[in-house]
Amino acid sequence: MLVSYEWLKEYVKIDDLTAEEVAEKLTRSGVEVDIVEPLNKGVSKIVVGKVVACEKHPEADKLNVCQVDVGEEEVQIVCGAANVAKDQFVVVAKVGARLPGGMKIKRAKLRGQVSEGMICSMQELGYEGKLVAKELAEGIFVFPTDMTPGEDAIPHLNLNDYVLELDLTANRADCLSMIGVAYEVGAILGREVKLPDPEWTEGEERASDYVSVNVDATGDNPYYGAFMIRDVTIAPSPMWLQTKLMAAGIRPINNVVDVTNYVLLEYGQPLHAFDYDRFGSKEILVRRATEGEKIVTLDDTERTLSTDYLLITNGRDPVALAGVMGGADSEVQGDTKNILLEAAYFNGSTVRKASRELGLRSDASARFEKGVDPNRVKEAGERAAALIADLAGGTVLSGIVEYDSLDRQQKVVTITLEKINNLLGTTITSKDVREVFNKLKFVFEESEEGEFTVHAPTRRQDLKIEVDIIEEVARLYGYDNIPTTLPNTPNTPGGLTEVQWKKRKLRRFLENAGLHEAITYSLTTVEKEVHFAEERHRVKVAQPMSEERSTLRTTLLPHLLEALSHNKNRNINDVHLYEIGTAFYTEEETVTKQPDEKTLVSGAFMGLWHEHSWQGEKKAVDFFVVKGIVEGIFEELNVKGEVKFVQGEPKGLHPGRAAMVTVEGVEVGVVGQLHPAVAKVLSLPETFVFELNLHKIFARESRDVRYDPIPRYPAMDRDIALVVDEGVQAEDVKQVIVEFGGDLLKHVALFDLYQGEHLNEGKKSLAFSLRYLDTEKTLTEEEVSKVHGKVLVGLEEKLGATLRS
Repeated sequence: MLVSYEWLKEYVKIDDLTAEEVAEKLTRSGVEVDIVEPLNKGVSKIVVGKVVACEKHPEADKLNVCQVDVGEEEVQIVCGAANVAKDQFVVVAKVGARLPGGMKIKRAKLRGQVSEGMICSMQELGYEGKLVAKELAEGIFVFPTDMTPGEDAIPHLNLNDYVLELDLTANRADCLSMIGVAYEVGAILGREVKLPDPEWTEGEERASDYVSVNVDATGDNPYYGAFMIRDVTIAPSPMWLQTKLMAAGIRPINNVVDVTNYVLLEYGQPLHAFDYDRFGSKEILVRRATEGEKIVTLDDTERTLSTDYLLITNGRDPVALAGVMGGADSEVQGDTKNILLEAAYFNGSTVRKASRELGLRSDASARFEKGVDPNRVKEAGERAAALIADLAGGTVLSGIVEYDSLDRQQKVVTITLEKINNLLGTTITSKDVREVFNKLKFVFEESEEGEFTVHAPTRRQDLKIEVDIIEEVARLYGYDNIPTTLPNTPNTPGGLTEVQWKKRKLRRFLENAGLHEAITYSLTTVEKEVHFAEERHRVKVAQPMSEERSTLRTTLLPHLLEALSHNKNRNINDVHLYEIGTAFYTEEETVTKQPDEKTLVSGAFMGLWHEHSWQGEKKAVDFFVVKGIVEGIFEELNVKGEVKFVQGEPKGLHPGRAAMVTVEGVEVGVVGQLHPAVAKVLSLPETFVFELNLHKIFARESRDVRYDPIPRYPAMDRDIALVVDEGVQAEDVKQVIVEFGGDLLKHVALFDLYQGEHLNEGKKSLAFSLRYLDTEKTLTEEEVSKVHGKVLVGLEEKLGATLRS
């Protein structure tokens, strides 16, 4: 809801407060104000001007030379707008004026003609194009009425106003109107609210002679009121009305339609104006649509209806979709003379269903969905009828033709002072509570026992039970005045669960390693996962927000790769992301129970991993960078058991540059390069990924953490180069070395791989560095040679490995 500060001043006295101060008080009382936006974007020195002469520029077909009266003087302005003409009242930025963006107006020469200022369009003054009346969207702004040349134009254009953007919760439908916000501000400040008092002179003819109202769907439409206004003149609205609508984000159309939108904002009550002569009959019939019935709405779209939708008809054909949008056949047009004005109360759930299924979300439907004040429906119609008569020169016929079975009773809630204080933890007195109810304009009775019987006004549809009244007391008493207390529960220390602690530790490790966290949708499509996930049953969403979000994911990789592609398309080529999230699995073709949920951690890398421009160093991401990060994850989580990287061909990964990750023989994830075909589909360069099943990893025991003292005795290092068959893996060789090295062998590391000259075909050379150490004494050469010899013998017996000569 956008609230004009200047408009709000018409209902409650707030001249002594700035817009920012009003916003602060509203926010502290529970009606959050997101932002206070000034309408003036830096405009100064603009005045009203009258075009006294307008001639074509002698040297340019598309320019006009205008003589403009700006009060103290007459100036010449060269203007390129097609709609400029003599006797118009326009907005003039004089020499020295400023426009949005810091633009300063200077004296200039255009094709030999002096121009001393600028005739402005609304867009040039800072208004959004979508809020400018259609007839003025392509040219300069022309005042709809006569003005005084030389006057300051800023107040006339409402550029001295501020707009408060309210972020309302669903229960505060009362604040979807200016009067509702005025009641809220009045309650906070303890001030009276001034309500409109519509007055008009009724015509001699009766409205009932022109129209009748019948309602079939009484449960959907308990009240329908019809006003007849004859002999109107359709014209642009006066500036005060246009600027109020634009401040609220609504484009002005004409005086009749603008009045219905104005009253919508003022009262929170949607109204609709029909062209009576195009209506098609003298009967209004409100009924449910028949299956397959069609209507062309105001947006010129033909819509097919079902029996769930409520229609306004002329007895035969639909003329409006109740509470959502009017029909194109009976809309108010430039030649409209007679108006049939609708003020009705429609069931919120019926309007919501039609609005959602047809994709027609409007200001009217939003208010009906949340609930309008039943006691203001007729008042809003009277206010609109009076304004139309005033602004369009029409005659309001006597009487209102209506159907009325609407319940206008107030909700009655009983609450005790003790209950209020117990729930809030306060010591509020009866006097404090009485003051709150009086500020809110609630009618109430107080018993001698401290019990309050509150009659909640119908404008506050959210007040139904005790806690609603207690909330009102808390808001107006002041949240800042409520003392801080501990919960009345046994003292239990808070803390993270083991899984939460491990996730936090994992995030810290990955971010320290240089990765950025991504958070992606849990909803995806089968097509996006086809490169990575095996064929299996999927968990489908019953009512997806779109086809792109129709199933629950079984892997995190597709969305991470989408994020990489998104960055690459914006020339961000070095990106390393991770995500910790949930995947969903089911064995059922038609899901009847909750799917299994598994927590995964995935990473995706592209571009450079390290770059030092001064030294000229560049290291691209490769398999071993990602493998090292995965190894670091297991170290960080202190996972018990032997971790192995087993060469394999995981789906979607490069068959020669990928591995399955296992712990004690149990597969827990994959790591490797993205398959070139998949990378091509996603327009990605060489990309590396990993994905681990944290559900399995967290389920494993953690290693006992033991600290070894710093060695007091020297170690002895030996390097060996072994010739083995080409198919022998380095990991297997390392395992044999560890097996025969015994307690003295403390460290083994592969540092070289060689194939080629001086080696037989089908052979390769692996070079390892071995470190021997005894923590109790200094090792001798004989002790090391004895253990080292066992290692060499074991390698030859188990793997056929020989020392390279």
